[in-house]
Amino acid sequence: MGKYTLKCLQCGSEYQGEYRLKCDHDNSLLRANYHAKQLALKNTKGMGKFYDWLPIHKQLDTNAAPITYKSEELARELGLTNLYIGFSGYWPERSALIRTCSFKELEAHPTMQRLTEAGGSAVVVASVGNTARAFAHVSAMTGIDAYIVVPQRGLPRMWLTEEPTDSIHLISMAKGNDYTDAIHLADRIAQLPGIMPEGGAKNVARRDGMGTVMLDATMTIKRLPDHYFQAVGSGTGAISAWEAAIRLHGDGRFGKHIPKLQIAQNLPFVPMLNAWNAGRREIIPQIDMPEPKKHIDEMYADVLSNRAPPYSVTGGLFDALTATNGLMYGITNDQGKEAKSLFESLEGIDILPPSAVAVSSLLKAVEAGNVAKDDVILLNIAGGGTERLKDDYSLTMIRPTTIAKNPDVPLEDLIQPE
Repeated sequence: MGKYTLKCLQCGSEYQGEYRLKCDHDNSLLRANYHAKQLALKNTKGMGKFYDWLPIHKQLDTNAAPITYKSEELARELGLTNLYIGFSGYWPERSALIRTCSFKELEAHPTMQRLTEAGGSAVVVASVGNTARAFAHVSAMTGIDAYIVVPQRGLPRMWLTEEPTDSIHLISMAKGNDYTDAIHLADRIAQLPGIMPEGGAKNVARRDGMGTVMLDATMTIKRLPDHYFQAVGSGTGAISAWEAAIRLHGDGRFGKHIPKLQIAQNLPFVPMLNAWNAGRREIIPQIDMPEPKKHIDEMYADVLSNRAPPYSVTGGLFDALTATNGLMYGITNDQGKEAKSLFESLEGIDILPPSAVAVSSLLKAVEAGNVAKDDVILLNIAGGGTERLKDDYSLTMIRPTTIAKNPDVPLEDLIQPE
């Protein structure tokens, strides 16, 4: 018997833990059901200490892991007594050693290992930048071939602290294409022999990797938080936090409640916020995301853009928000930038725009009275430390190997960059 099974959240079908992304009967998310019902941390470096609740069978070899600390300066500014920061990035003074500076690396390590354990040798992933950088980093570390599809606007985020390897195949999409176009092209590439899709939200390795933020926080605080704050584009990180909290609740040692999800999108592209405020499970594109490419171009944190998020699917974000009596916020570009300056001045580390959006949502929640002074709050700073990283490492840009004019281009016609 393996260490986990996969259970369909809609029909209840169960599968052994192979590299499966969907149920045979419906489109519900699958959830990993681990045989270890209590979390026992392993005496190892990095996120491998959470091995019991990761869908892999060999130990991870990485220093990357989220860290949790109790805020003093930001907490004092907001009048909070139990504000905890979950930080995923590079901040060696606090033992944060994620060299891609994003919690997307927490997805990439177990996903790539799960892929190789299933006999795969190549993966394809679409991203606006942070996820792509994470998979490129793990590809460089492991030698596993990664075909990475990125819109042109994501190319400045394609850097590494090591030299790019031949295993990284970066495909840039021409100007005018967005993340959803990249996903469409990646889905087509995944049909080629020998290339497996990373699966997005459907891949339990991605979700449970990101869920280590909640695991680390709860083990540090010694109880589940009352509230969880994060900025979202697809919502997969928030789903991951919810699922991790469910497991921790079942563990029995960390309290009898599940944290309230309080999550944010960056205006003007807020399809999930619009649907949630309307009380709808379904996103209606004409209503919830009119002029999507125009609005995405106007975003401060454009990585928080996904035209096909796992919101409506069984086990998706709508269910997570409903189950936790959650809240959503819309954050303007100016609010995000102001929150970034505030956080950096008080906490002493630079953060990425999505994290600034999350900070702004906490500011709004405090102002609206959606949290109490003494509530235990977990703020997920999902990316940061890029400026700090430059003190210790030189960054090398990854150059595209091919350019795709559009998502429907014949795969054999992908042109070479000039």
